[in-house]
Amino acid sequence: MTNSSITDSLLSLTADPDSTTGWMALGLCRMYAPSTFFPSDGVGVDKARKICASCPVKSECLEHALEHRIEHGVWGGCSERERRRILKRRRDLSAS
Repeated sequence: MTNSSITDSLLSLTADPDSTTGWMALGLCRMYAPSTFFPSDGVGVDKARKICASCPVKSECLEHALEHRIEHGVWGGCSERERRRILKRRRDLSAS
């Protein structure tokens, strides 16, 4: 199954508008094993990023991980280290 056909299948779903996590029902990650997004090496991170790259809820996913300070896994196409850098930049900008 290609990412395009997966995306088409997911777009036929609708997120629950009353839920703050309803967007998760539209994520491409739902079509893969959770372990794909909790890799133990850089190769695994790259694989997860490729899936996230075409995900229709990538930005919602990343914001969720940042807001809830999720420390593990790839969320919104970003690794733990990348999310820490984003949070640091945001803190530095708000302190200016």
